[in-house]
Amino acid sequence: MYVVRPVEVADIGALEAMAAASMPGVHTLPRTREGIHAFVERSIASFAAHVDIPSEESYLFVLEDLRTREVVGTAAIHASAGSNGTYFAFRNDVIQQVSRDLNISHSVHALTLCSELTAYSQLSGFYLRNRDTAGLEAALLSRARLLFAVLAPHRFGDRFFVPLAGRTDPDGQSAFWNALGRMFFKMDFLDAERVIGGARNRTLIVELMPHYPVYVPLLPGDAQAAMGQIHPSGQLAFNLLTQEGFEADEYIDIFDGGPILQAHKGSLRSFSGSQVRRVETAGQAAAPDALVNYAVASTEQHFRAVTVACPPVETSQVVCLPREAQQALGVTQGDNVICVRI
Repeated sequence: MYVVRPVEVADIGALEAMAAASMPGVHTLPRTREGIHAFVERSIASFAAHVDIPSEESYLFVLEDLRTREVVGTAAIHASAGSNGTYFAFRNDVIQQVSRDLNISHSVHALTLCSELTAYSQLSGFYLRNRDTAGLEAALLSRARLLFAVLAPHRFGDRFFVPLAGRTDPDGQSAFWNALGRMFFKMDFLDAERVIGGARNRTLIVELMPHYPVYVPLLPGDAQAAMGQIHPSGQLAFNLLTQEGFEADEYIDIFDGGPILQAHKGSLRSFSGSQVRRVETAGQAAAPDALVNYAVASTEQHFRAVTVACPPVETSQVVCLPREAQQALGVTQGDNVICVRI
């Protein structure tokens, strides 16, 4: 069984090991020891904070294999994107160009640096050590942070977005970056990512990036082709997020051109499909075809989330959980939990 829980100081070593591994499809997690320590400390403080409105809080979760006690994945959610500055993205625009003298009117595809996603709640940093063989635990890790938002709606906004890493070549180079960002930063893509630490709210972005529309037809063909395309290692995250209710919209990442998915919380399954149920201890095992897979989460104050196969809860006031699941969640018979189908 796997459990998703808030990060602890004892998890730092596991996070450092993940960062040391190749994570080409994740550009929103710190890679340095100092960055990881700072993120963990910030997360612990955020979970402990009494929050009235979303602000600078960031919440980091880990996926733990309860059989081996190993941390095998991580994911994060930020209360307010750009809380330490302004969150920058490129907006896909269509600019109308008109010449009355020549009697010409046509549309031009352009990219405009914008800050419209600032203050949206942001999902980031989804990473699984065994991504290629992952099962339900992948869906649990992705969804758990939204279940935390369901339990603590005052900590987050009404709109969420997720930036996904864009396409890069085997050497880690981005055609989109080489055609645009490199001209202004004067450094390689990976060097720029290291300098900025995966963030998109640093002052140097607005200092260096163009403030005028960039005409897409003037970009090389490979850069145009990369716009809105995800890194192959991000396909699992993309599938899970679209199943949740996120959609690609008009924004792309300013560094690698990866897609930015958006959703209002009302269109997300974790919000619209979750139900509060009272815990009962599972009795005699039911037939496998009578069971349904659910993500089940406990409380805001002691958040834990697991997956459980149990009889449907939609027509019942209870959820039947085996004792192992109750122990992992820190609940007992009679406590309330939230459930959503996976």
